[in-house]
Amino acid sequence: MIRTTGLTKTFGDVTAVAGVDITAEPGEIVGFLGPNGAGKTTTMRMLTTLLRPTSGSAVVAGHDLLADPRGVRRRIGYVSQGGAVPPAEPLRGELELQGMLYGLGREESAARTRALLARLELTGLEERPGAALSGGQRRRFDIAFALLHEPVLLFLDEPTTGLDPQSRANLWDHVRALRAERGLTVFLTTHYLDEADALCDRLLIIDHGRIVAEGTPAALKSGGRTLDDVFLDITGRSLREEAGV
Repeated sequence: MIRTTGLTKTFGDVTAVAGVDITAEPGEIVGFLGPNGAGKTTTMRMLTTLLRPTSGSAVVAGHDLLADPRGVRRRIGYVSQGGAVPPAEPLRGELELQGMLYGLGREESAARTRALLARLELTGLEERPGAALSGGQRRRFDIAFALLHEPVLLFLDEPTTGLDPQSRANLWDHVRALRAERGLTVFLTTHYLDEADALCDRLLIIDHGRIVAEGTPAALKSGGRTLDDVFLDITGRSLREEAGV
């Protein structure tokens, strides 16, 4: 579902991402961890076609990232740190418009909107503007926007930052269910190591633009260590402290 070779991004004399090789198999939930400024968001922006790599190659959702970015975009969903929920407009209309922008007919877009609202427990909130929703509700609407065109690969960039523990758990329950029901592949970043441990099939740790560790949560924790121990050993920093948790 994701295959990169030597993916690199430089900004002038600064190398933000230095030749990373990433894989994600169909149906996997892959966690992408790293300190602030390590290259996580830059990498994700490259994989979602928002930032052109300086060098390297990638195939994402069956399409060449450089040769066919439009094909990539039609097969992926992306929830950014800032989110996509408009603050002032009723959200049902915005969701239906999103579907039509992807080429769906009006009826099909409306039907998919209704189905996603029900699946994400948002029915009854669709006439409210984004500003009237809780943080957890806005994040679920973000996921609805990202899934309306039925992508096979979902990118989530720190989707639970700022949410209370109950909202975080609720959001991840929905992500697990969507993976089970749709075979969805998920590539996510998070500062919460308990989430990464419980949710992800495999973890990648990036530091100074390079992948410095990879494996299942169980393999990385071998020897009785916690993920925070592993992260501290590898990067010299505590992800909990950086996240303020």
